[in-house]
Amino acid sequence: MSARILVVDDQPANVRVLAARLEAEYFDVSCAYGGEEAISLARTEQPDLILLDVMMPGIDGYETCRRLKADTFTQHIPVIMVTALDQREERLRGLEAGADDFLTKPVDTITLFARVRSLLRLKGVLDELRTRDQTSHISGATGEALSQDILAAHAVVVSPDARIGDRVIAALPSFVTSELETDPASAIKCIEDGADIAVVDLTSDTFDGLRVCARLRAIPKTRNLPLIAVINPDDVPCAVKALELGVNDFVHRPIDRDEFSVRVKTQLRRQQYADQLRHAIDERLELAVTDPLTGLHNRRFINARLNHAVDSANSGGAPVSVLLVDIDHFKRINDTLGHEAGDAVLRQFAGRLAGGLRALDIAARWGGEEFVVAMPGAGLAEARSAAERLRKSVSDTGFDLEDGSSVPVTISIGVAQLNAGETCQSLLRRADTALYEAKTEGRNRVEAAASAAA
Repeated sequence: MSARILVVDDQPANVRVLAARLEAEYFDVSCAYGGEEAISLARTEQPDLILLDVMMPGIDGYETCRRLKADTFTQHIPVIMVTALDQREERLRGLEAGADDFLTKPVDTITLFARVRSLLRLKGVLDELRTRDQTSHISGATGEALSQDILAAHAVVVSPDARIGDRVIAALPSFVTSELETDPASAIKCIEDGADIAVVDLTSDTFDGLRVCARLRAIPKTRNLPLIAVINPDDVPCAVKALELGVNDFVHRPIDRDEFSVRVKTQLRRQQYADQLRHAIDERLELAVTDPLTGLHNRRFINARLNHAVDSANSGGAPVSVLLVDIDHFKRINDTLGHEAGDAVLRQFAGRLAGGLRALDIAARWGGEEFVVAMPGAGLAEARSAAERLRKSVSDTGFDLEDGSSVPVTISIGVAQLNAGETCQSLLRRADTALYEAKTEGRNRVEAAASAAA
């Protein structure tokens, strides 16, 4: 499906010309002839980008843009203002209203499409993050608002000319710390080490800044980093190439301090929002596979990992064993000391369990006071030895409670190694049978399942 672009202009002739250019490039175009209509269509149709005229009757383009950016349903839609006004003050006013760019009529078609495709790529990344976020029920149906507050950021300025670099640094917002790099290799390493935004000078004949931009977009760690280029005013091919390589924005020399500051803030806000979404998604995924009380993995996670290990072993890979662990007389702890004491025992046991594992082992809370450990690459003897160490570490030292007292705890463990061709469910059943035997034999002991399938 082609990208959807909303063209907004009160002059039908202008709309027709711009729509024809866009449709020739296979974009899906809708039209609005005033600010109020544009806001309504943006909410209902959710276009991928808006081309917005400034001078319109009713509410002008500036107010239209402000309303779009203030609405959580439309604030993520990129806006390019297209106008005959070319004064510095008008451009600043548009950027401060939230526009992503400000193009002057007559619009250069090559520059327009380069900017459109650049913003559409960025919106595609954010849309994917928002969809994953909403699917995980993190932010609600409309998503979170773009944060306006940026407390601090660090910029790396890349230029072979220290004078240009110093002018760039002087134009950065006051909350942004910065450093200048004149060597491309050093600059890339410095950016990888912790920049929040990079500014690359593309005006030098002795310095291939476009290669630096391309390299930054090829490195996973800097692939999504905000990247602003400094270009000469009439160098349209350079601007277009920079956008094609993944540069987020560009400014012309000589640098306008106010315009540059606004563009930097816009990029940092957008990056902060994307980072918040990624963090929320990672957090949700972590919660989906983690037991909230003990911090260990949950049953869903261990089932998936154990099935994978079993499939690998049955395909000629390394052996796999499991431990099924039960805290002895746990109900008695809950009944006599209270559920808070029981929770404290579960948490502390999880800590001892996790602390005694190999790097390959995976521990999970199976349910209630039962735990399971998957041991890829371990045979029965190694698994039984690990189980015995765990049993001893629990029985030798009591578990501390909030009132300062200590409660003795023991565990019973069933151990089983996968037989050739056996399923995950069968392996767990044999471990469970071994656990039942350990409990019936007096608890506080380890029993291993027979090697032959039951």
